[in-house]
Amino acid sequence: MNDKQDAKELAMARLEAQLDRTAGIRETMADDEGVVTARSNLRAWQAERLARTHADLQASPKFGAAAEFFLADLYGPQDLGHRETAVRRVVPLMKKTLPAPALETIADAIELDALSESLDADMAAALRENAGAIDAAAYGAAYRRVARREDRARQIELIRHLGHSLEQLTEARFVGPALAMMRKPAQLAGLGELQSFLERGYAAFRQMGGAREFVETVTTREAAISEALFAGDDRPLQA
Repeated sequence: MNDKQDAKELAMARLEAQLDRTAGIRETMADDEGVVTARSNLRAWQAERLARTHADLQASPKFGAAAEFFLADLYGPQDLGHRETAVRRVVPLMKKTLPAPALETIADAIELDALSESLDADMAAALRENAGAIDAAAYGAAYRRVARREDRARQIELIRHLGHSLEQLTEARFVGPALAMMRKPAQLAGLGELQSFLERGYAAFRQMGGAREFVETVTTREAAISEALFAGDDRPLQA
């Protein structure tokens, strides 16, 4: 097995492990209706907060598409379980068609989803009493009660790494054609939504012509908010 094959195998192993992790978290939550409801409300509130924090990026002609991809596709309020199911179904096709860097980028996205799901499960449990009326104070208190400071830092680092990985993919000539090759098989297999997700990410970052400023702006802001919350300051969450 050569180095490229080794890299592919490692990327696939990581991707499948994170899919299992996400499925396990969702299965555990599904047994508690209160936590499921709290999680749904939490994700909606977080999506609104992210939109406020990064409203300037969404309104930017240069960064708007990338901001929408990050805030809606990677961390929107919707349940992404169907996407992980789709990824499982298309794993053999991805392994055959996509190069190792593209597989590693998908693995980053799945790990980010798995970690976010885990953190949200703990937050939903902590917010259960306030699930219908989340505000900055309730969110901040739950954030500190859950703690998991290292996981919060890892979540932000994954966003940074994923952004830079997407930028590198847009610079590789073979990725666009490889995604185009997957389009018809994916649609025939009922995986059109997953294919659309991959193409939206690729197109959004290609449009920028350079992602460093965007990625560093998002991650610097999110890291500052995290530090403020752990310090007991909930003001960054307020409208």
